[in-house]
Amino acid sequence: MSADLAGFLGVVLVAYLVPGPDFLVVVRSAAEHPAKGRAAALGAQTGLCVHMLAAATGLSLMAARSPVVYDAIKLLGAAYLVYLGIRAVLATRRAARERRAQTAGADGPEGLTAPRTSATDEPSRARWRSGFTQGSGFTQGFLTNVLNPKAALFFLSILPQFVHGGGSTARQIFFLGILDVLIGVVYWFALVAVAARLRALLARPKIRHRWELTTGWLFIAIGIGVAAA
Repeated sequence: MSADLAGFLGVVLVAYLVPGPDFLVVVRSAAEHPAKGRAAALGAQTGLCVHMLAAATGLSLMAARSPVVYDAIKLLGAAYLVYLGIRAVLATRRAARERRAQTAGADGPEGLTAPRTSATDEPSRARWRSGFTQGSGFTQGFLTNVLNPKAALFFLSILPQFVHGGGSTARQIFFLGILDVLIGVVYWFALVAVAARLRALLARPKIRHRWELTTGWLFIAIGIGVAAA
């Protein structure tokens, strides 16, 4: 392995280990269901492929040189993150109201408690399965990544440092970009396997409520941070 390739792999690994919007989308999706977590991971890496193709064809360079285009992409990405966060917070509050209503309705008029059945918890379980958005995990991962200008700047600022002048620039960008995507798939799938083990813990109503509220507000905070950066 050449020194340049080893350096590139090191930079890529560090980039993946630093939590960002992709990390939050994948972990939250995996906590809901492993299949949705893997779909979100593949969506994020597909978005990365878009940035790779744009960098190879020079479109990202054109966008980076135009403040208007860059700001538009940044604001779209920030708005999408805030949108996900708001919908998560609202869904969590609706689920909490439904649980309180079910608990109140379970008590009879004479103070007797009706037997609990699996049907009693069905609405909250259905909401847990649907998660914080009605869209697919793949769509969430894809849009979060493709609307992240930092991902485009990675291919413009970091990746060219490992491209040699002797060969085809586009071919080398494709090679390094595909390597980046494959590393990401392995990393995300490993993260999904770890996050999926938290499902039993998150099945507890109080813990699930706090988890959903916390991650929802994190989406909003990250979105605001991206817009203000």
